[in-house]
Amino acid sequence: MKTVNIHEAKTHLSRLIERAARGESFIIAKAGKPLVRVEALETDTKLKKRIGFLAGEFCVPDDFDRMGQREIERQFGANE
Repeated sequence: MKTVNIHEAKTHLSRLIERAARGESFIIAKAGKPLVRVEALETDTKLKKRIGFLAGEFCVPDDFDRMGQREIERQFGANE
């Protein structure tokens, strides 16, 4: 794991953050003494995997797009 001093971290903060976001953690030190570790936050992958999360849990009838068609036509006067 790379160690950088505070001055270098301030000077190259954007570059260091980009590297950390890609998974390259680093340590910031003061006078050679490690102070903090910088690493990327874990992203919530559960939201990305929601498509299809109910697959197989229910079935849509073949006539789904025509369900209630007669009643809808009656209410809107289609048979008049």
